[in-house]
Amino acid sequence: MGVKEEIHAQIMGALAGAKFPLETPEELLGSFPDGAETTCRSGEVELKAGDAGKVLTGEDFPFKSAKEVADVIVERAGL
Repeated sequence: MGVKEEIHAQIMGALAGAKFPLETPEELLGSFPDGAETTCRSGEVELKAGDAGKVLTGEDFPFKSAKEVADVIVERAGL
C-alpha cells in the first residue's frame, strides 16, 4: 500500500464514527478522534487533521461520507 492509499485509509478510519453530512470545517474537525491534532502517518509523511483547513474551501462542504473527505484531502495534499 502506497502513502496515498495508507493516508486515505487512515482518514476514513478516523471518521468511521462521524455523523454525515458534515456542513462546516468545525464539524469536520470535531469528527476526528483528537480533533485538529488527529494525525495520519505513512513513512515520512505526516498529515494532521488541522492541516485540512489549508486544502479545503467552503465550496467543499457539505461532505456526505468519510470517503469523500479522504478523497479530497489526499488529492489536494499532493500525496
